[in-house]
Amino acid sequence: MGIYLNPNADAFEMGYNTPCYVDKSMLVDELNKLVGSMGNFVCISRARRFGKSMAGNLISAYYSKGCDTREVFSKMKIGQVADYDRYLNKFNVIKLDLNGWYQNSIQQRRTDSMIMDLHKALAEEFKETFPSLKIKLTDSLGQCILKAYAKFWEKFVIIIDEYDVLAREQVPQKLFDEYLSFLNSLFKDTTLRPAIALAYITGIIPIVRDKIQSKLNEFREYTMINPYQFAGLIGFTKEEVSELCDQYGLDKAECRRWYDGYKMSATVDLYNPLSVVRAIETKEFDNYWTTTSSFESLKKYIMMDFDGIKRDVISMIAGNSVPVNVLKFENTIDSINSKDNVFTYLIHLGYLTYNKAEKSCLIPNAEVRTEWINSIEDEKDYRAIMSIVNASKRLLDDTIGGNEEAVAKALDAAHTEVTSVLTYNDEHCFQSAICLAYFYANTRYTLVKELPTGKGYADLVLIPYLPNIPALVIELKHNKSAKNYCQALNNYKGDLLFVGINYDEKTKIHSCKIERVD
Repeated sequence: MGIYLNPNADAFEMGYNTPCYVDKSMLVDELNKLVGSMGNFVCISRARRFGKSMAGNLISAYYSKGCDTREVFSKMKIGQVADYDRYLNKFNVIKLDLNGWYQNSIQQRRTDSMIMDLHKALAEEFKETFPSLKIKLTDSLGQCILKAYAKFWEKFVIIIDEYDVLAREQVPQKLFDEYLSFLNSLFKDTTLRPAIALAYITGIIPIVRDKIQSKLNEFREYTMINPYQFAGLIGFTKEEVSELCDQYGLDKAECRRWYDGYKMSATVDLYNPLSVVRAIETKEFDNYWTTTSSFESLKKYIMMDFDGIKRDVISMIAGNSVPVNVLKFENTIDSINSKDNVFTYLIHLGYLTYNKAEKSCLIPNAEVRTEWINSIEDEKDYRAIMSIVNASKRLLDDTIGGNEEAVAKALDAAHTEVTSVLTYNDEHCFQSAICLAYFYANTRYTLVKELPTGKGYADLVLIPYLPNIPALVIELKHNKSAKNYCQALNNYKGDLLFVGINYDEKTKIHSCKIERVD
């Protein structure tokens, strides 16, 4: 038993003993199907704080010879699978946190020797675990594995967390070249391949094509865009969050509004695990995930001067989705040379979610939308848009108060500013302007666009999740009197306002009619 070779299950048990632990053990069931096959090199990329490290701890605790976890896994979901224990504690596990190694090397001012130190530490543990082997401290990890396999036919599971940290941190070329050599010695040596029962690496971004793909081209990738069978196995599904809300008395609708929105497949939506857990612990909905990194990391990309990026940023902040081509991105910061590259990168980082069926992206939830607002708040190019956002509380108050003239004037300003970027008389632009103007309503309402009704649809419906405020049904018209006729929310039991908004394309002036329904 060692720290890196055949680790114990302490890290896994710390998570397992957490009161709001979610059982993701069926991840192991999917991996068991790949063990010993040509698909047994797996790379799973997910956004920050989506549970990648906890998944690595789970996998290590299942496969590692360094622990006995039969009792705990027999009680988990995988324990219900007939042959759940076929690989239980059967393999030599090598588990590495590459980000931890990198951060320690910085603190010790040993980045120049980081890879050499890594090989040496692993060689020392191999000498202890396999004392009869002639292991030298200068042996690479690949050489150590091969010696153990050649003599004992021992097979290994390799787990590397944050495999992409050196690519993301843009480290000196010498260190990066040594890292490529490290990967090459592990995953490109055909004589070593039979000794590896499973290789499981995780990171934030997919395999960087122009830097390390040649060293990792044996890996099958499962990303935020194409997660395939692993879609619901890292991160919290809506069913899992629903159970947590029931158990801890958390409001389901509010939890969904804050933290849901990552559409991984036609049937799987994910919540941000960190944020859900923190909301359970604090009993408050707040921005938890976004506080784990500076919003400057988002600002850097959305402020890039690519054609159409400002238009689409405004549209997404207003709550719309925009088209995106995710196929051109090279999975490296250096290759970001278009709006599509920017948005694809932000999908991998978790600032956007991808709808594969529609080939579009959007801001997933209220928590992340706050980060987008923080990113543009002080930027000159977005100053006019921020003035609309900042005035949105007054507009909502005027709407609820029935001040039709004030509402019309506010919408005049909003529509003018939005159409300076979007097409002036476009219906989509009109709706975007209205949604931006009512941006503050997101803190009190669930906004539903184009809600189906018996006679068409309501353009925008605001359903309150706080007490003592009315629901709003907003209809948008061009060149007509602002009178509402839609049947939306006919059976709604609370206070209800119909808000008819008309836009005259000739005068470029809005009119408003507000009716209260008992």
